[in-house]
Amino acid sequence: QVQLAESGGGLVQAGGSLRLSCTASGRTFSINAMGWFRQAPGKEREFVAAIRWRDDSTYYTESVKGRFTISGDNAKNTVYLQMNSLKPEDTGVYYCAAATGALIRWRGSYDDWGQGTQVTVSS
Repeated sequence: QVQLAESGGGLVQAGGSLRLSCTASGRTFSINAMGWFRQAPGKEREFVAAIRWRDDSTYYTESVKGRFTISGDNAKNTVYLQMNSLKPEDTGVYYCAAATGALIRWRGSYDDWGQGTQVTVSS
């Protein structure tokens, strides 16, 4: 099992920036990729971004391309999500997750989840 600890959420005005961090511990050798999902009130949890450890390939949902950047430090088992030009529709609880599966954008590939961190973007 992998334990995930997130930090960096908060309240920001539209157009502002936030940086989320997530550090994994435990059976980290099993991790294929680490990603971020978000869940807005009344909506399903959706994929935001991910990074695959073996080649640092990055993946984004269309709505955040050009605004969010995912990066990672494999040696530290840490992943970051830099969020710029934030919009009110980016509001939600952001979850860090660790995947052993190969389908990076699919929620089912992720076995372990963090507790979530709230991101609120005011208009």
